[in-house]
Amino acid sequence: MGLLEGKVAIVTGGSGGLGSETVRVFLREGATVHYTGLNQGELDQVQPTFTDKAIGHILNVAKEEDCRNFIKDVVAKSGKIDILVNNAGITKDALFTRMTTADWDAVININLNSIFYLSHEAFPHMKDNATGGSIINISSIVGRQGNLGQANYAAAKSGLIGFSRALAREGARRKIRVNAVCPGFINTPMTAAIPDKVKDGLVAQIPMQEMGQPMDIANACLYLASDMSRYVTGIALDVNGGMFMG
Repeated sequence: MGLLEGKVAIVTGGSGGLGSETVRVFLREGATVHYTGLNQGELDQVQPTFTDKAIGHILNVAKEEDCRNFIKDVVAKSGKIDILVNNAGITKDALFTRMTTADWDAVININLNSIFYLSHEAFPHMKDNATGGSIINISSIVGRQGNLGQANYAAAKSGLIGFSRALAREGARRKIRVNAVCPGFINTPMTAAIPDKVKDGLVAQIPMQEMGQPMDIANACLYLASDMSRYVTGIALDVNGGMFMG
């Protein structure tokens, strides 16, 4: 029997590199997984790599009403929510003096406000579960140490860690665990576009001297979603090859 047998999970941004790998790992371990993408094209691209226990949804996580309706739809289809992985995110990088209010708002809305919207709707359903639930928020090494040209992204991702710790205290008595995962430099389609010379310079800063793989993040999510971490809540789990240690 899989580690997530009988569980119902949500993975936002499930059509992307990290999200789709997390969906596949959760499916392998027996979960029913509701995953999201921005449009039907994104869903269609990854659906053939999933089993029939994966259910795709079009969702703009920056819209509160859409998030509310999405959670209602998940419960209507599957009856409960055990696991929520808040993975959807964007970047709008610019040096601070060149960053616009639109750049700031877009990143905060999608990378931080959406976590409130979805967690706020899912939390009451987890309270109804005898076994509680697990909320996993995908942060970043940038939320731990900052990065040039990413003031908006760093603010959102560090805010997400604080949110996770506060909500963990509220959920503990109900056995609702809330944790963050902080990826470092991971091999995704986004990082594949980085010139090799720049990429080599980044890898040289990693003590383990290699990029992480989407599976590394998916396995961290599996640990936090499953009973392997039944006594773990309020942590920020760094998965970065030693690039940040704190």
